[in-house]
Amino acid sequence: MKAIFISYNQAYGEEIVEVLEDNGQRGFTRWDDIQGRGGVAGEPHFGNHAWPTMNVAVMAVVPDEKVSAILADLKAKDESAPDLGLRAFVWNIESAI
Repeated sequence: MKAIFISYNQAYGEEIVEVLEDNGQRGFTRWDDIQGRGGVAGEPHFGNHAWPTMNVAVMAVVPDEKVSAILADLKAKDESAPDLGLRAFVWNIESAI
């Protein structure tokens, strides 16, 4: 099992959850209205007057065999709108209940 943590601009709306669903992944946890700033480029997302947009984060624990397809779909989405900002990270899950 792997955990995929996805942080993205709120402008994506439900598109990121749809990527998970399109890949057969039902379960996830989502955090709305989070702040952040990319480490390479892009504008901050602080929800204030100067930087009004916010981010959203999703984490899904998925079977190993789903990871590549989900990441490929997320990468395609990021490349189609690079100014929005989308990052995904994968971690090993040691155990779960």
